[in-house]
Amino acid sequence: MELLDRYLQAVSKHLPGARRQDILAELRANLEAQLEDRQEALGRGLTEGEAGDWLREMGAPWQVAARYLPQQSLIGPMIFPVYWYALRMALLWALVIYTVVSALLVALGTQGAGAVAGAVLRAPDVLFMVAAWVTLVFAGIEFFALRFPGSCDEVLRKMMEWSPASLPPVEKSRRGRAPRSFAHAMAEFVFGVLFLVWLVLVPFYPFLLLGPGVVYLHASPFEITHAVAVFFYWVVGLNVFQVAWRGVDLARGSWQRPRRMQQLLFEAYGLIPMVVLLTAPGHAVVRLKHPAVDGAHYAGTVSQINAGVHQGLLVLMVIVVLQFAWNLWQWAREMRADG
Repeated sequence: MELLDRYLQAVSKHLPGARRQDILAELRANLEAQLEDRQEALGRGLTEGEAGDWLREMGAPWQVAARYLPQQSLIGPMIFPVYWYALRMALLWALVIYTVVSALLVALGTQGAGAVAGAVLRAPDVLFMVAAWVTLVFAGIEFFALRFPGSCDEVLRKMMEWSPASLPPVEKSRRGRAPRSFAHAMAEFVFGVLFLVWLVLVPFYPFLLLGPGVVYLHASPFEITHAVAVFFYWVVGLNVFQVAWRGVDLARGSWQRPRRMQQLLFEAYGLIPMVVLLTAPGHAVVRLKHPAVDGAHYAGTVSQINAGVHQGLLVLMVIVVLQFAWNLWQWAREMRADG
């Protein structure tokens, strides 16, 4: 039954990784046995509505998973899965907001590397406070629910509301690979945010990219052209797009779904910065700061640099376009197979 598969898939998202497969096998056997008993009693298979009512009696997926989690002393197993999900989301968005705000303050300030180090050192305190407040709220719900059973009925009812029809479709693994875990998706998102912040800070603090080589940058007779600046803005836009999409996936709980379309959009967007450089006037990516003074000595060097970069970009563009075409063909073939 597809609805049962979707239900078990939803339960699996709240189970501990080490025992997930064993618990799912046991739970599937129990539920299939109950399903057979119901069908024998009716003398027919369950309708979709009857199957939904039956699963609703079993409880929401996170409630079922809670029966297999270790007992919590501060927050009981009934609401612990909701608390754990809320805590992860709160820490995720707190980290994102804190990182972006700190990056803007550093970029607009004058304290340099000291401000960056201070912001990094303060991050654990911020995350600890967020975790403490979330835990305090759920501990309060647990306290009142146990000591005043009638006072939290409405809150608990809202928390436990769910419908089998809202279960996502069964996820298909690609080429035998297991779906991504929440930890994998979270790490991908956090590192994406950190990379984006680093990228935005590079124009203000070139040493983040060049290190000691920044001294040579200032002493060099060369400078980048406007096309490189436009290229940089497109790259920043691409990273903002990626981080935003992955953040939405995490917030919606859809990090395990197939991401072929997302990958294709990212790849298509990634072609734009390369086109910007390839179509730069005169194929120029660097130029002389003082052409009248240094032209006699470095004009040939500038031409060689620009020609080499242009040829390298052409080769890279061909590779990327071929890769994009291959992925697009794979996606079209999968769509035909699924249809």
